[in-house]
Amino acid sequence: MDELMPTESIVLAPFEAHHLGGALALSRAAGWAHRREDWEIIWSLSEGRVALGSDRVVGTALMTPFGDTCAAINMIIVDESQRGRGVGRKLTTAVLELAGDRECRLTATNDGLPIYEKLGFVATHQIVRHQGVASHVDAPKYVDWVGPEALPEIKALDRAGFGADRDSVHNALAKEGSFAAIRKGDRIVAFAATRLFGKGEVVGPVVAENSEQARDLLAFVLSSKKGRIVRVDIPEQTGLSSPLEDWGLPREGTVVAMVRGASGQSETRAVQTFCLASQAIG
Repeated sequence: MDELMPTESIVLAPFEAHHLGGALALSRAAGWAHRREDWEIIWSLSEGRVALGSDRVVGTALMTPFGDTCAAINMIIVDESQRGRGVGRKLTTAVLELAGDRECRLTATNDGLPIYEKLGFVATHQIVRHQGVASHVDAPKYVDWVGPEALPEIKALDRAGFGADRDSVHNALAKEGSFAAIRKGDRIVAFAATRLFGKGEVVGPVVAENSEQARDLLAFVLSSKKGRIVRVDIPEQTGLSSPLEDWGLPREGTVVAMVRGASGQSETRAVQTFCLASQAIG
């Protein structure tokens, strides 16, 4: 068992590249699926803090900015031997300071809810994780793969659905994976991204005008992944759990989406996010 360190001996420091090995060890110990490559992608998009004890990484937290208006607080992990001592709260507070006056979003387990509520976060909805070995799925005929030339339209659709500028995220996704899209005439009206992640692959984000388009995008992407491990994270209210289960991706668990500093004004959007890029970045 790891040694319980005196609280005063644990210090916070900027999360730098040489800390990634320690961060990966923490996430593996916690049962997370992330590869080093998955850590490197999100770290490259973010600012963060690590908790160090005797120069060993015992905690992590990242703040991923989406322009000047919004940020995701993510990758908050504390070594099991150091939990219950306020380390997670200190890390979260530190990356909230990095976010400044941006609206902040995160996903929380039930264990983390009380901490985040004390820091001003409010629960908004459930996120459902579906994961399994994809079965045979028929590909809809009006969905197709698109290349880099479609990226400006994809970024614009994502901004409309997510409510903030995630251009840097989509630049990274374009390097790591592929996009499928639905067109009306010459205009892209819905899209899905897919890439390697953890022990298999992930589909998301999926941004569409309605649930039928989202379902068809998922069917199209999954039709190319028969026999592979695939993960999809969806807001529970999208109603996509039933088809995902039919396609070999059972429901595996839920987390709570939370927000801090939101305007409180409801917004009508022409498109919405039906599947997340990841629980870390929405």
